[in-house]
Amino acid sequence: MKGVRTITLKIKEIIVVEGKDDTVAVRRAVEADTIETNGSAINEETIERIKLAKETRGVIILTDPDFPGEKIRKTIAEHVPGCKHAFLPKQSALSKKGKGVGVEYATVEAIRHALEHVYEEAVEWEEEITLDDLLAAGLVGGALAKARRQRLGQLLKIGYTNGKQLYKRLQMFRISKHAFYDALQQVLREEKEND
Repeated sequence: MKGVRTITLKIKEIIVVEGKDDTVAVRRAVEADTIETNGSAINEETIERIKLAKETRGVIILTDPDFPGEKIRKTIAEHVPGCKHAFLPKQSALSKKGKGVGVEYATVEAIRHALEHVYEEAVEWEEEITLDDLLAAGLVGGALAKARRQRLGQLLKIGYTNGKQLYKRLQMFRISKHAFYDALQQVLREEKEND
């Protein structure tokens, strides 16, 4: 269109994705360099490239919102601590055909949104939210726990987790007690509205 200017977001950090299709999807949304892990069995050479990228430009991990994607994220975090993390909600990364979930299926808007809400791992952080808080909030155990964790993960932009992962992510990304309880209150309000 004449006279319409598109704004291209330029990302300083190198984005770690799983494969070539993810790189294509990311580059449709933003101007960025990527490192592809080519699956969940990340080799030493890829880990070394990610370490170098973190030292020189910083790293954002953007993996598929599924079990293999979480495994990749965890492997990288163990070998290269201090990376930034971007999360896509599962419903934003579903194939139009209904089979498959991944960054490659996400819209430009969903990818940009994930990259605008990046979390940085905390190396040293005093615990603000305890496992008892998660139990009291009905986020661990109970019929509504899974749905509550899923919605809470969306609101806090930390992705879906099981109970143990939720506790770790809240600590890792320095989610404050205030932010946690604000999101939890919204989850509980939505539950009441949907009853």
